[in-house]
Amino acid sequence: MSKVIIIVGGQWGDEGKGKIVDFLAEKADVIARATGGNNAGHTVVVGDKTFKFHLLPSGTIHKGKLNICGNGMVIYPKQIIKEIDTLGEKGITLTEKSLLISSSAHVITEEQIEKDRKTGKKVGTTGRGIGPCYMAKVERTGLRMSEFAGHNSADARKLAPFVKDAYPILNKAIDDKKNILIEGAQGTMLDIDHGTYPYVTSSNPTAAGQCTGLGIGPKKISEVIAILKAYTTRVGRGPFPTELGTDKQTLDEGTWDKIEPRLDEHMKEAEEKGNEGDEYYQGKYLRLMGREYGTTTKRARRTGWFDSVVAKYARRINSLTSFVLTKIDCFSQLKRIRICTAYEIDGKKTEDFPTDIEQLQKAKPVYEEMDGWCCDISDIKRFDDLPAECRKYIKRIEELVGVPMCMVSVGPKRSQTIILDDRFLF
Repeated sequence: MSKVIIIVGGQWGDEGKGKIVDFLAEKADVIARATGGNNAGHTVVVGDKTFKFHLLPSGTIHKGKLNICGNGMVIYPKQIIKEIDTLGEKGITLTEKSLLISSSAHVITEEQIEKDRKTGKKVGTTGRGIGPCYMAKVERTGLRMSEFAGHNSADARKLAPFVKDAYPILNKAIDDKKNILIEGAQGTMLDIDHGTYPYVTSSNPTAAGQCTGLGIGPKKISEVIAILKAYTTRVGRGPFPTELGTDKQTLDEGTWDKIEPRLDEHMKEAEEKGNEGDEYYQGKYLRLMGREYGTTTKRARRTGWFDSVVAKYARRINSLTSFVLTKIDCFSQLKRIRICTAYEIDGKKTEDFPTDIEQLQKAKPVYEEMDGWCCDISDIKRFDDLPAECRKYIKRIEELVGVPMCMVSVGPKRSQTIILDDRFLF
């Protein structure tokens, strides 16, 4: 039976969507991206090769697939050309039969990048012109790929063969009973309407945004699967109720390039002090274990405990049918683990996520504490073989989120994936 599956980020992005999309792409005929630009980065590990994407769908590394960049995306020509060329250097040649860029997608210009770098700092943007490009789109002054492809420039000539009207091709594939995988970027909590405004992105990375960003009707969607990390992260400014340590402490750590040369030393210190109860070092331990440094910016990500208030909000906003839990292997040496089950705001307990930013900034997490399992689980293939404490943690999260968990990821490779319920997959 053919399906149309949407993959969304259920938190603030960086949940591990790239790996799960790659895992599912083998059985998909079409892999499509609908929103965002090169502010979103995703990483796929295949054997001993690591692929890092910002604009191209993850399906481009699979033979015989059609990959679509939808009308809801904003395209920086130099970046997508760089990604096409990088794949070519690794032996993967993209043609107009394997890559389609919607003629209705908007183009990020150098002027928009410069504007973003000057004005975007207050909300912690990546400075890549995403916001100004979407502003131009709404103001109806933007440049579309259809127009850009007709320019007499090297970049335009390079991309012109890929530029087509995407929505009829995608809808025909659905009508022909093809398997369609829609690769969401970023996360629910960064949605311009439903996220932690103003500390959000400029598009709608929720399930509804995937439909408008590709030109397909919501009734054609079979499954909406959220990717949820076993802990929580966010990049840049904005409220973060379960944060471990402070955003200033995280910022002071510097980038991955600074950390990596002394990684073992940092790991040892974070494990020891984290298990002594120091919240900052608990967060640093998760950051180091999960390599929580931006694919795009290399900035350290803020880390915190799993937040079920956020997860349940994502379930409602996206009409989730299932979810995947990732990076649970990163808890390997922590003796105690927490889950946020509610917030306390002005002395009152609530399980509903507050959309008012002032209320959210007052939110204090209400925690349940559980035993860790203090062992490496990255080679385990079956759920029943996981430590009892790990299984208990997984089941508690599933209970709190309120929809079935279909997979658990215990590492970055395809093989490090445990399928719990294949009813929601291709």
